Amino acid sequence: MIKEILEKEEKKVEYLELIYDLIFVYVIGRNNSLLHHISGGFVESGMFLAYVLCTLAVIQIWNFTTYYINLYGRNGARDHVFLFINMFLLYFVAEGTREHWQEYQMQYHLAWALILINIGVQYLIELRNHKGDPEQQKRIRNVMIILFAESAIILASIPLYSKTGVWFLSLAAILFGILATLLFGNGKKTVVVDFSHLSERAMLYVVFTFGEMIIAIASYFEGSLSVRGLYFSAMAFIIVIGLFLSYGTLYDHIIDREIETNGLIYMLFHIFIIFSLNNITTALEFMRNEDIDLLPKITLLVASLVIYYMFLFALCHYAKKKCGFKKKFFLLMLLLGASFAVVMFIFRNNMFINIAVTVAYVFGIYIMLYRISKKIRTQIPTA
Repeated sequence: MIKEILEKEEKKVEYLELIYDLIFVYVIGRNNSLLHHISGGFVESGMFLAYVLCTLAVIQIWNFTTYYINLYGRNGARDHVFLFINMFLLYFVAEGTREHWQEYQMQYHLAWALILINIGVQYLIELRNHKGDPEQQKRIRNVMIILFAESAIILASIPLYSKTGVWFLSLAAILFGILATLLFGNGKKTVVVDFSHLSERAMLYVVFTFGEMIIAIASYFEGSLSVRGLYFSAMAFIIVIGLFLSYGTLYDHIIDREIETNGLIYMLFHIFIIFSLNNITTALEFMRNEDIDLLPKITLLVASLVIYYMFLFALCHYAKKKCGFKKKFFLLMLLLGASFAVVMFIFRNNMFINIAVTVAYVFGIYIMLYRISKKIRTQIPTA
């Protein structure tokens, strides 16, 4: 067993995977555009719900694709063809992500379902390569069932919406995929992924998401030659840096990328990490928008930051044993998050204070993670 592990070739992120990710950068921008339709002091409720659905759907597509490539991808012609087909279909998903999304509902859902079917067919083809491994075949069949069942729910939502205007089946499809994946991967290690490759892929998607955030805060630099402009532009930039450093520190020094795991829960956590980062991006844009009421935009920023850190800390399940995370750490993080929320709502009318409080919260957490990572590095024996 040890010999097999030593001889196993490390799986590297291929160029095509990065090209594939670029289409998601475009789709992320389309999703975020749904939130720029204000009514009654906040985003129109229908647009906000469409944003939540579209964002989760796209992240889930990326998760399913990445997991397949990690387990069975061979960087061959067949893999390339299937990826290019999904890239092509994602353009139709992006095109259907717009203000009058109801008119593009059929196009969006048809492309979405076909993408999942495409991935399911790849698993179906893969069955023949594991005829002598019943455990692998069982795992492949289970994933196929999830993909084909979710695509069936998506397709069923097309006639339901056209006749009734009800779109709850779309959300049901996403929830089904998440819950089925959660149950599917809970506590089972029958298939061990290349976790180094999987964690790197997730990290790269997070980096692309931060790229959107960097572009979004460009509005803070308008009129930045004034004292007020310099203050807010610097604070916004520092917030983004602090968020990025926290994830980077966790990824580089705390996560054990050599761990044996099926990786499903790790990828599931990243659905919510990426989703919360998208919300933080939007919340930072909203903070400068005077057409949006203070209470909802403060609520969006606070909730998004708390969710981001909640799932970031959840990744500590994959931390190196020498980290020694204890209940005291998580209780401290919970207290810090609650205190941050209270202070933000108390000073919701004072933008100078609440952006400084956000910086203090973000960097307070980063400093704690940095100290933990430093402790790990000092424990590594030198040659």
